[in-house]
Amino acid sequence: MSEPLAIDTGTEELLCRIEQRVAVVTLNKPEKKNALGDVLTPALRRTVAALEDDDRVGCVMITGAGDAFCSGGDVSEMGGGSTDAAPVSKSERIEALLQKEATLTLRIHELNKVTIAALPGAAAGAGLSIALSCDLRVAADTAFVTTAFANVGLSGDYGSSWFLPRLVGLARAKELFYTADRVYADEALRLGIVNRVFPKASFREDALAFVAAIANGPTQTLGRMKHNLNRGVEQDLRASLLLEAQQLVNAGGNPESREAIRAFMEKRKPRFHD
Repeated sequence: MSEPLAIDTGTEELLCRIEQRVAVVTLNKPEKKNALGDVLTPALRRTVAALEDDDRVGCVMITGAGDAFCSGGDVSEMGGGSTDAAPVSKSERIEALLQKEATLTLRIHELNKVTIAALPGAAAGAGLSIALSCDLRVAADTAFVTTAFANVGLSGDYGSSWFLPRLVGLARAKELFYTADRVYADEALRLGIVNRVFPKASFREDALAFVAAIANGPTQTLGRMKHNLNRGVEQDLRASLLLEAQQLVNAGGNPESREAIRAFMEKRKPRFHD
């Protein structure tokens, strides 16, 4: 097994390594519960985008250093620039925020590789939005999630109002927004917010093993599955049937399919990557 390969993100606030075909992207501000800010968030945007076309990467796993995933926005850092800058209009502020959202959670949601959030602890506010934008979520048994927006008098951003109802239903999502209650790992598993719960003591090893099993599968095929499933919740059955047919025919006879068929005939596990 090859040694982990460090990837330069341009800042110590975001770490990245490739291990077992998993790009482990770590929010690294444990003293602030990995709060988002003017250095960390742009680095996360750049890194996620760069990993999409990296053939060494089968899955992207986003996690947090220390005992948290991400506590949301760091008000002390965000928008810090010059205090004497001319004020911008509401429409300009809306457009700026939309661009930030589109290049982070929308980008993660639409990435052509599987994305998995690994929660060693709390995911709150925009941090929860990032976790929800991933395809899957795994959590330590001591972790919890909270919308948190009501606690700071904000209505929410980065897609949480779109992602959460699709996991738990509209009424439960409204409850979690209105109350900002903490949902601990076992309940989050029951509700479908997280997919797996692992013991805190072995969480990072267990999470990596779970993601690596997916990362070493048929990467292009998984990307097509992701595209089909994402579109499937937004369109009617006929449109999904057409998309499935297009994807299946276009992928027919590709190296992943040929290897899977050979492995089946030879009664062995397929080897999709050298």
